[in-house]
Amino acid sequence: MAKKPTPSKTGRQVLATNRKARHNYSILEVFEAGVVLLGTEVKSLREGRASLVDAYATVEDGEVWLRNLHIPEYHHGTWTNHEPRRKRKLLLHRKQIDHLTGKIRDGNLALVPLSLYFSGGKVKVELALARGKRAHDKRQDLARRDAQREVLRALGRRARGMN
Repeated sequence: MAKKPTPSKTGRQVLATNRKARHNYSILEVFEAGVVLLGTEVKSLREGRASLVDAYATVEDGEVWLRNLHIPEYHHGTWTNHEPRRKRKLLLHRKQIDHLTGKIRDGNLALVPLSLYFSGGKVKVELALARGKRAHDKRQDLARRDAQREVLRALGRRARGMN
């Protein structure tokens, strides 16, 4: 049985996170968007079942669409059940859509979903405007993180008088 999502301190009930997104992309801007869903999709999400692996967003004809978001079929659903990987419309303001369209057209940027969550009873997605990292950028980030971790360990040992 799937683990039920728990509300966080920010009032968000996180359903799924894209853990590899921050490793594979440099995040430039973050947007919050609503998601247009069917009833069985919401019921399936309330059971805590969703996956953002391989999910991405596109802008088509002035609308933003979320693709490859996997929401499994609701197990109590009947013929009204949904397709697990159908494309879903995202709700953004016109100015935000125009801004995203311009940015994506200008540079090689991507729209990557970072997390999916309930906020005030509505399903929201945290969408990032991101640039793909190269292999050496990823290695530099890992080295920087390891160095920071070592510094914190040394400071902790020193504060406890172990050094």
